[in-house]
Amino acid sequence: MNKSNRRKFIGTAAVLVAGTAATAMPVIYANHNEMNNKEEFPVVHHVFFWLKNPASKADRDQLVAGVKTLSAIETVNHLKVGIVASTEKRDVVDNSWAVSELIFFKDLAGQAVYQTHPIHLEFIKNCSHLWEKVIVYDALDA
Repeated sequence: MNKSNRRKFIGTAAVLVAGTAATAMPVIYANHNEMNNKEEFPVVHHVFFWLKNPASKADRDQLVAGVKTLSAIETVNHLKVGIVASTEKRDVVDNSWAVSELIFFKDLAGQAVYQTHPIHLEFIKNCSHLWEKVIVYDALDA
């Protein structure tokens, strides 16, 4: 390898290393924030919905859109909306539901505000005709 090619190789390698490091930094930063969110928002509200018409993608999409409106409530610190994942079928996995919401609150008072908030009540009014069953799991960081 001559000097010119060696310099190009070293320059290219340095750019690749720097690019890889820069790309990894947001992931490290995001994981750091996730750890802080756990401590900052210790109240978890997880809701599972079973649709009246489970074969209807339109009903599922309408419910997903409705759940997403809940993020506008001021005490909702983080909202995730999910649909059933096609993961391995095991006895411990319940994939009978259609849509889930996972909300993080700073405290129990914030969760109480959410329950009676006009946006939450409007969501129930507009979307309750879509589901036949709802199960809620509320938890505190241990």
